[in-house]
Amino acid sequence: MQIMLMHHTPLEVCAHAIRTCWQSFDKSDEGGEKDKALIDRVGNKFKHASTLEHLVYTFYIEGISRALLQELARHRMASLSVKSTRYTLKELKECEPFGEQDYKGASRFIVLTNNEAVDTASIKALNALQAILKSGTSNDIAKYCLPESYRTELTWTINARSLQNFLSLRSNKAALWEIQELAYAIYEALPEEHKYLFETCVYKGE
Repeated sequence: MQIMLMHHTPLEVCAHAIRTCWQSFDKSDEGGEKDKALIDRVGNKFKHASTLEHLVYTFYIEGISRALLQELARHRMASLSVKSTRYTLKELKECEPFGEQDYKGASRFIVLTNNEAVDTASIKALNALQAILKSGTSNDIAKYCLPESYRTELTWTINARSLQNFLSLRSNKAALWEIQELAYAIYEALPEEHKYLFETCVYKGE
């Protein structure tokens, strides 16, 4: 799994939006400590959380499973642009079949769980999909037998209010192990000056 922060909104944009309500622009320090405190006070402590929606983050996420992709789709206030299986299954079609214990080779296409039975089953499914592709079946039909472990990548855009919700739910130990890893990686990829808005959302353990 690899996470890259591609773009983020400067803090002063959110502070400006908050100051619009009270016309207190003269008190701004252009994204400095005063503005940071204002964003935390209004957006978090006073629960005027809609103001946090002016902060937007765009990430490039690589090497996650389609099982995790389904989990991400449940977060409504986010935009996803996902690698197309319709156009990219040729990568698998051009490979040689994988041995049932060839975890290293197969990991190019599937996310491994470190459960031998599950990972072996995923490799079998991968080989079955590959055989169907080589038989001439179109990608549109063949993709119906993709294993949930099949790797994908996406560009993901989310605002700060929704990201707080995502981190609270998905860093929790009750969440799917893979999305827990993603949640912590997303948090670590945030700009340092933004992390204070999300610190209490990340599960720290018992």
